[in-house]
Amino acid sequence: MTITYSCIANGRAVLAELALTGGSYQEAAATVLKLVLLRAEPKTIMQMGSFVYHTLFIDGITYLCATDNALDTITPSAFLKNMKYNKNQDDSSISTLRSQVTDVKNIMSQNIDEILESENRLDIFTDRTNDLQTTAKESQKTRKILRRIIWWKHFRKIIILTVLLPQPLCPLLRLRAQTVESDH
Repeated sequence: MTITYSCIANGRAVLAELALTGGSYQEAAATVLKLVLLRAEPKTIMQMGSFVYHTLFIDGITYLCATDNALDTITPSAFLKNMKYNKNQDDSSISTLRSQVTDVKNIMSQNIDEILESENRLDIFTDRTNDLQTTAKESQKTRKILRRIIWWKHFRKIIILTVLLPQPLCPLLRLRAQTVESDH
């Protein structure tokens, strides 16, 4: 009996693989990994084509090997256990790494949330600024119109006073204008 293919996968992502003979194991391995994840059983044995696939599923990591002998289950089991136990014995470093990855994900999510909140506040600020600019332009136009109206009212009063006032009062107005000028 020969183990012709082996791989280690995290979920459906193959982390490492070795094929001792030519052949396309990737498609069959992908199908087996998918089924292992769906079943979530610690050990599975599946025959696909002329090969038998043995898996060991521990803590989200799948250890897989393919053999050409369907009758022998002891050798692949021992091989998979050997793969498992040959991995880095320092599980605490893996746990630490996973914890750090989770922390980084959480921080990134918080940063994205803060950026979105800042963007919302910036949009509100921009809208308020645009509203203030529009209001300022409108009030400038209104002031110009009011000034013109007031100017025309004063101009009309001057015209009316000039035309309608009797001539004898005109010298009094001139006299008053001269006194005002002399005071300055």
